[in-house]
Amino acid sequence: MDIKTVRILGTRLARIDVEDALRVIEELITDGRKSQVCVTNTHSLVLMHKDKEFKDITNSASLVVADGKPLTWISRLYGEPIPERVAGSDLVYGLGKKSSEKGYKLFFLGSNPATLGKMVENLKKMFPSLQVAGVYSPPFKKEFSGREDAKMIALINKVKPNVLFVGLGAPKQERWIWEHKDELQVPVSIGVGAAFDFVAGTVKRAPKWMQKCGLEWLFRLCQEPRRLWRRYLIGNPVFLWLVGKELVKKYLG
Repeated sequence: MDIKTVRILGTRLARIDVEDALRVIEELITDGRKSQVCVTNTHSLVLMHKDKEFKDITNSASLVVADGKPLTWISRLYGEPIPERVAGSDLVYGLGKKSSEKGYKLFFLGSNPATLGKMVENLKKMFPSLQVAGVYSPPFKKEFSGREDAKMIALINKVKPNVLFVGLGAPKQERWIWEHKDELQVPVSIGVGAAFDFVAGTVKRAPKWMQKCGLEWLFRLCQEPRRLWRRYLIGNPVFLWLVGKELVKKYLG
C-alpha cells in the first residue's frame, strides 16, 4: 500500500485511519520482513525535538501512526490532513479481532502481571478464538541488563508470534524494538505505550466526547496528576510553540 504522510516537527506520520493501519500491518505480517510500527503522540514529538536518535528510530519504522486528536487537527494546517487518530489500544483491539479470525499469534511485553492477565481476559471475552502466544512483564527499570534482554528475546522467539506488542512507554519501547528487531523472530513489533492499561481497564479512557474534543489529555491529567503534570502542563505548550514556529517558517519563509 502506498502510504501518504505528513511531516510534523521532522517526523513523518501516516495519513491513514485505523482500518487502513490494520491493513498495512497485515501486509507487513504477510511480507514476513522484520518491521517496526510506531504509535506517536504530541508527547513523543516533544521528546524527539531533543532526542535525535528517537526521531531517527521513528522515521525508520515501516509505519508511524498518529495517536491524538490534536495531531489530526494540526495536520490540516500543514495542508496534508490525517483522517483519524490511531491509538495503541485501537491496534490491540483490531489485531485481537484479526487474531481471532485469521489465527495470528500475539505476544504482549510490558506492564505488570495483573494488568497483562486482565487485558488478556478482556480480549478473550471479546474474541474467544484469540491466540495469545505469550505475555511477559519485565523488571521495572530504566534500562534492562544484557541478561534480561536475552531472556525476553528467548521467550518471544520460542513461540514465534506474528505480532509483538511492547508497552514500556516512549522512547524506551521504540528503542528496545529497534535495538533487538534483527534478533526477534517476529514480523511486526509495535510500541503501544499505555494501551495495556486501557484494554485491561486499570486506567479509564476519557469519555468519547472528550476524545472527540481533543481533551483526553485533561482526563488523564486528572487521573494521574503527579505522574503526568509535566508532560501535559509543560509539554503541551512546548509542542504548540514548536509547531507554531514551524508553520510560520512554512508559510512566511
